Amino acid sequence: MFERYNKELQELKDNFCNRKLISLKKTGKYIFEDNKKCLNLSSNDYLGIAEDRKILKNFLKIADFSMGSASSRLLTGSSYVYAKLECLLAALYRKDKALIFNSGYHANTGIMSALLSKKDAVFCDKLNHASILDGIKLSEAKMFRYKHLDYEHLEELLQKNRNEYDTAIIVTESLFSMDGDIADLNKLVEIKKKYNAILVVDEAHAFGVYGNRGLGLAGVQGCIDEIDILIATFGKAIGSMGAFCTGQDVLINYLINKCRPLIFSTAIPEINIAFSYYVITEVIPNLRVERQELLKTAEKLREKLLSLGLKTMGSSHIVPVILGENKIAVEASKELINNGYYLLPIRHPTVAQNTARVRISLRADISYGEIEEIPDLINKAVKSDF
Repeated sequence: MFERYNKELQELKDNFCNRKLISLKKTGKYIFEDNKKCLNLSSNDYLGIAEDRKILKNFLKIADFSMGSASSRLLTGSSYVYAKLECLLAALYRKDKALIFNSGYHANTGIMSALLSKKDAVFCDKLNHASILDGIKLSEAKMFRYKHLDYEHLEELLQKNRNEYDTAIIVTESLFSMDGDIADLNKLVEIKKKYNAILVVDEAHAFGVYGNRGLGLAGVQGCIDEIDILIATFGKAIGSMGAFCTGQDVLINYLINKCRPLIFSTAIPEINIAFSYYVITEVIPNLRVERQELLKTAEKLREKLLSLGLKTMGSSHIVPVILGENKIAVEASKELINNGYYLLPIRHPTVAQNTARVRISLRADISYGEIEEIPDLINKAVKSDF
């Protein structure tokens, strides 16, 4: 009965692609596996907030919220705590409304599947997150994937196909989580206006890190007002749980009525929503220097990687080191963990075949001096493999 599953699992092992769950202990910027202490460079806790006990302690002094919701938001799972955060987000982004979801995955699958139909088309960056692709598949809309950050190719696809469909959506991430590179959002605004399309931007990995108020790259690039739906998550730099989108009344009201992950999921507890509000209002505004230093650390690390002939890309706090073969990425990861750096291999299907890598997710509470040895260790692992 289970022969197929056993066969596929063995194939994953043979190709160095097998995954497993690991029990870990996290304390601040450190992670412990089998009592081995490592710097945590594999999470999305970009500002170190999720494991900051001082921030948690200060929040709990004022926290008096439910630990469970026991209902979807459309029944009794919503509350003034949700309304307070949604009003704040709408005001920060100068949008009509905001809407909170249980996770970034819920947001992306729900938004894309709700807004699109068989009569519509979506123009999707080749490297968009799996949650965006899954939402598009559920919608049954026609999907056109343009080459990564190639806006000439996007225009070619729109010129050829736009008029055949009722609604067209252009969807992109602002900061791509596996390559660490950044979209030209102003160019996408220009294109969406030219072809009468809706522009959806996922700021998951930029929210909290970029801009004076941590609003993300749309704020830095000065085009928030022109983006129709902006999506971001609380589960990364904010150190909390959940996600949100902002947009016009008609779009948010439509999602409230049509978005299945919102309608049919039990709402996340009030205490998580309250913590997100606390971080956005009380913590992020005080971390401007830390966020600037985070990007400087990334720049220094990229320079050293390139000086050793290692392949990297991007310009953000996410620093990938492209190693190619799965085996090399696995061996590099082992070398790094053995030397106190918790960096896991990234392989297909998360990235394309033959582009396996180690992805260094930098944190504001880790200095360059603490990680400057990493390029040398990767270089050592690569050479020993040959």
